[in-house]
Amino acid sequence: MNKIELEKIKQKALEDHIPIIMDDTLEIIERELTNSKPKRLLEIGTAVGYSAICFTEFLAEDGVIDTIEREHDRVVQARENIKKAEVEDKINIIEGDAVEVLPTLDNKYDAIFIDASKGKYPFFLKEALRMLADNGIILADNVLYKGYVMSDYNKHKQRTAVRNLREFLAELQQNDELETEILEVGDGLAIARKCRFRDRPVGDIRC
Repeated sequence: MNKIELEKIKQKALEDHIPIIMDDTLEIIERELTNSKPKRLLEIGTAVGYSAICFTEFLAEDGVIDTIEREHDRVVQARENIKKAEVEDKINIIEGDAVEVLPTLDNKYDAIFIDASKGKYPFFLKEALRMLADNGIILADNVLYKGYVMSDYNKHKQRTAVRNLREFLAELQQNDELETEILEVGDGLAIARKCRFRDRPVGDIRC
């Protein structure tokens, strides 16, 4: 990876007010990926490719990232950025709406990063669970949404997004196959690790 170009990509995104992953959130995700070394990672929401480029450093040898983006202009920019960062062989961009693309995928992923339309998080979760490999991890950014999700916020403007994020978090926490933690870092980060109950000794409830 060309880290000089990566820093330029980051600064350009900030100047253009394009939402990219926050530094403190990225630090935690990098720690998780360092521990798990995913062979195959799925990203829902490419934007300009910044996070995917960052993640390539923590893949297993010959690892690959599939990343989905619906906005054509951002796909074009992401492809340019990925080329500048010299990681074209590690990232595959899928252009299209994730709601339409996800049901067509049948790969198993060791890690899935969700950072797209907040109102679609419950749907993204359903598809992520279908494709998550044993001992895989789901990472979801912006799950606290400016603090609205954990408050009594009920204004019309963001009501659907807030309601669906609450549903998403509830489904994560109620799923017996997942060990989930919600961190108040950045705009909220959910980390859910898939547990393999059949491999545990009787009485062991850890992942």
